[in-house]
Amino acid sequence: MTETNEPNHEPNHELNHERVENSKDVSLKNTIQETALKNTIQETVRPKGWQKLASENARLVAIALAIAFFVRFFIAEPRFIPSPSMVPTLAVGDRLLVEKVSYHLHLPHPGDIVVFEPPPQLQEYGYLASQAFIKRVIGLPGQTVQVTQGKVLVDGQALTEPYILEMPAYEMPPVQVPASSLFMMGDNRNDSNDSHVWGFLPLDNVIGRAAFRFWPLEKIGRIGHHTDDTA
Repeated sequence: MTETNEPNHEPNHELNHERVENSKDVSLKNTIQETALKNTIQETVRPKGWQKLASENARLVAIALAIAFFVRFFIAEPRFIPSPSMVPTLAVGDRLLVEKVSYHLHLPHPGDIVVFEPPPQLQEYGYLASQAFIKRVIGLPGQTVQVTQGKVLVDGQALTEPYILEMPAYEMPPVQVPASSLFMMGDNRNDSNDSHVWGFLPLDNVIGRAAFRFWPLEKIGRIGHHTDDTA
């Protein structure tokens, strides 16, 4: 009987098992690598997204601050009334909005209520430039102001002043307002540190015009200014 050397066709289970295991290993390895890559991409992109958001927020804050700075120093600013010198028109604790545009276009008008830095005469006595005053414009450059017999006269004509608390109880001889200056008085004539005490106010010291009272709420509204009508 002749023997034949036929090849063994039985499957090699160990080899097939190894190949399956290798395939699983490769697949798992690829999955791990893909997951790691995704995590790396996400962690790389996420900070950039937050950085962009933070940058945009910082830019918006900077713009808001710039606008606030511009508005406050060139257009309007809030002010607080610290003294009774403008009673009954304005009381202690009133809060006002002071507009700064008008007086770049024209001189203050007689009767305007104006906020200003203390004049040099007062700064020499220790008042700071930040300690703003508020008074009413009485005399313009070139006009003559006098206080006599309870009345204020401008160029010899007595003013009609329904806004004052009481008539002035002092006398002041005629004085002429110099160029680029104003004569200022408080509506509470007998309790006001104003031009009858310290002299004239340089126009350069004017901050702006009291325009609007926003506190207290029961008094909220535009501040009325009196014209230079004379009696």
